[in-house]
Amino acid sequence: MDNNRFAPPKANVEGAYSEVAAAPPLWNPNAAASWSLLFSPIFGTWLHLRNWQAMGDHERAGHARKWLIASFVMLLVSIVLAVFLPPHLGGVTRIFNFAFLIAWYYAAAKPQVAFVKGHYGDHYPRRGWLVPIATAIGVIVASLAALVALAMMLGARA
Repeated sequence: MDNNRFAPPKANVEGAYSEVAAAPPLWNPNAAASWSLLFSPIFGTWLHLRNWQAMGDHERAGHARKWLIASFVMLLVSIVLAVFLPPHLGGVTRIFNFAFLIAWYYAAAKPQVAFVKGHYGDHYPRRGWLVPIATAIGVIVASLAALVALAMMLGARA
């Protein structure tokens, strides 16, 4: 017991975000899900996976890893459909991708949003968005460049 009579008074406050100091730096899971509308569920799933790892929840990180693999499979299926479906059926691919995004949001993204809100509230260190967004843009540009180069090589053969 501290008997310093000149010390400031101390209060025992329960439930006042005592975990704030233990909160790891995280990307805002709601913002990550929102950015997935632009960059695909691969983007949000990767960030949610990294958040679960940072929080030390390996079981949920494994679940997020499965969603990440499913997102890559969806991307490949979408590419195949776009190549082999007639142009007038292009809407099928968009509906397919949107349905997957909605399923991912309710099954994986929304639970992380609720978990972070319940455990840390708005009181956790935020990770920056520059690197993930710049990386996503870089991947998109590199993918488009690769597709253009492939199209040029195939066109030169014909």
